[in-house]
Amino acid sequence: MIIKEVDVSLLDVDYRAPLHTSIGSLTAARNVVVRITADSGISGWGEAAPFGPVTGDSQESCYRFACAAAKSLIGTDPLAIRLRNAQLAALSAGEISARAAIDIALHDLASRHAQLPLFAYLGGARRPLSTDCTIGILPSVAATIDAGSELVARGFRAIKVKAGRAGVEDAAHVLALREALGPDIELRVDANQAWDLRAARANLETMRSAGIAFAEQPLPAFDVVNLAFLRRDGAAAICADESMFDAHDAFAILREGAADYLNIKLGKCAGIAGGLDIAAIAAAAGARCMIGCYTESRLGLAAAAHLAMARPAISFLDLDSAFSFRTDPLLEGPDFGEQAGGCIELSAEPGLGCRIDEARLRERRSFS
Repeated sequence: MIIKEVDVSLLDVDYRAPLHTSIGSLTAARNVVVRITADSGISGWGEAAPFGPVTGDSQESCYRFACAAAKSLIGTDPLAIRLRNAQLAALSAGEISARAAIDIALHDLASRHAQLPLFAYLGGARRPLSTDCTIGILPSVAATIDAGSELVARGFRAIKVKAGRAGVEDAAHVLALREALGPDIELRVDANQAWDLRAARANLETMRSAGIAFAEQPLPAFDVVNLAFLRRDGAAAICADESMFDAHDAFAILREGAADYLNIKLGKCAGIAGGLDIAAIAAAAGARCMIGCYTESRLGLAAAAHLAMARPAISFLDLDSAFSFRTDPLLEGPDFGEQAGGCIELSAEPGLGCRIDEARLRERRSFS
């Protein structure tokens, strides 16, 4: 079996409302979709969701790289996924979002060829999965409480709260949320690198009584030394996100004792193969992982959820990006439980179990 055709397209989806974080506001998904078709007639789909402040790329650069890479893929074996990933890495050390889209498409194709859902192709079995839902940086404590209460009314048991305000104002939001929602709702706090060590210690110590599950990336990505210090401080468990892109970072962070948890994002580690490597390192070290997202539709989220289903070391899920979409570009795909508390239902169909509305794709180019 060889790759016969590669299609590269743009996908744009507006958000219902902006999501504000300390490193920017999201108002729309500006993604790239890749379809890889083998001479057997089987196709696989993948999605890139570039987020420039972290991944250093854009929809335009992803599209250009995917088009260039498509030409090099024609005539090669789609089942030799690690070789194809090495081939892509040789074309560019960057463009990790585009490389992730191609990797996902190859995994979708391979598992369709095997006539297995992707999680089963990866050696996993069904287990309960549920995602949290995110509250962005809102202008008042009352607005944060209203947002949290609305999520609990929809059945969510885990809520991520974005942080990055001045002083210890973030702690006031988290403490008020805990008081309003009670002790049984899991709260996760994500500062997206917004704090320095002094601000992180002050906020985490002030919100200690809220019993948060963890603080995600409280310090700048480069500051692994102080991340380890903050973890030893003991006010909260630490989850590394922007500090941890690939398996090399995962090994270094766990060796330094800088995090309790690692946040896998397929757009940071260049796809499912990279995510498998990180999960393996975490499992070997006795650590656990979260799997997160940027602006993926249910196509990209499905790949992340299948990986989580296949690897028990991935125990926290933050796969809520499609909840922000004004419209859904998929005709078929997993249910991420937007109105059912974030309970995820993966398809029993081979591969990702997704079917995209191809009328929503634009600037489509085909290479054969």
